[in-house]
Amino acid sequence: MLRPILDERQRRLLAAADAQALGHGGVTLVSRATGLSRPTLQRGMKELAAGPRELNRVRRPGGGRKRTVEKDPSLLTDLEALVDPTERGDPESPLRWTCKSTRHLAKALTGQGHSVSHRLVAELLAEQGFSLQANMKTLEEGSDHPDRDAQFRYIDRTARRFMKEKCPVISVDAKKKELLGPYRNAGREWRPKASPRLVNGHDFADPSVGRAFPYGVYDVNMKQGWVSVGCDHDTAAFAVSSIRHWWYAMGERLYSAASELLICADGGGSNGYRLRLWKVELQNLANEIAKDITVCHYPPGTSKWNKIEHRLFAQISSNWRGQPLVSHEVVLALIVATTTTTGLVVRAELDPKEYPTKVRVSDEQLAAVRLRPHRQRGKWNYTIKAAR
Repeated sequence: MLRPILDERQRRLLAAADAQALGHGGVTLVSRATGLSRPTLQRGMKELAAGPRELNRVRRPGGGRKRTVEKDPSLLTDLEALVDPTERGDPESPLRWTCKSTRHLAKALTGQGHSVSHRLVAELLAEQGFSLQANMKTLEEGSDHPDRDAQFRYIDRTARRFMKEKCPVISVDAKKKELLGPYRNAGREWRPKASPRLVNGHDFADPSVGRAFPYGVYDVNMKQGWVSVGCDHDTAAFAVSSIRHWWYAMGERLYSAASELLICADGGGSNGYRLRLWKVELQNLANEIAKDITVCHYPPGTSKWNKIEHRLFAQISSNWRGQPLVSHEVVLALIVATTTTTGLVVRAELDPKEYPTKVRVSDEQLAAVRLRPHRQRGKWNYTIKAAR
């Protein structure tokens, strides 16, 4: 509002006063907001510190140094030509970005005879609608499965039916295996100034320490989580063992009267729909707890829609950011300490058992599984009946 009625010096003094009032970082913020350079603001601060003085002559409109793009009309064209081969984004979108750094672009423009700094390049890119952006995981590998949407709707209907009947609905998955030891863990934490945690300069695994294999179970009804931290391998037997531990530690007390259990799982990994061992182990669990187990698998390439990913695993990763996972005990402590403002409760337990890989399941063992495929995509949706 004031800008049109203020002259050049008054604008400089007003912006300098705002920068001083903001304190540390104020010059940067006001420079971005007003477009005035840092030297101009610093000059204004000096004038404010010197106190009132007689007004000086104000330049006529259009006076002063001309912008570089006005003196060098081909600058923008050459910048666009440099950016074009590496430009990213939808051409119809006003948001664009480039993977070339401003310093490299400034160096290339200088080589073409332009007098330009990396700061000016950044300003010109911003004026042209460019911005700094990170990668975003949105693309799926391969083409969409034709039954993808129908499967999502089926999972939703099935989960709603189970919750209406007060039967447990759990989302399961294996979290990324973690190196144990003094290794760098992404993220930052509050610590005394200039005293970061010191970790190894490399990420080579120490065989004497091993790895942690977290497998999670998220109770959609109660918004509670369970994590079994394995020490050996992430196999189908380990996955079902983790579900078993959840049942006896948390589920049995809550759902003793329920007749069925619904498991929502990814289509691959240790709980993949193609694994024979997964189905054999689920049959053993169903017999043990005397409850039918229904399984609904997410379509290939859609694991991020599995509720456990963003309701449990994302919270755990946020809680232990910047913390070196030096032992299984530290991993367990950090998992149990995970909470949210919505009341998430997480329990965890170490599973020291060995789970050998490449376990063969015979045709006779698979035939003994009381598996009932559903009409809707029977390979992804099935019920394993308990032997009563």
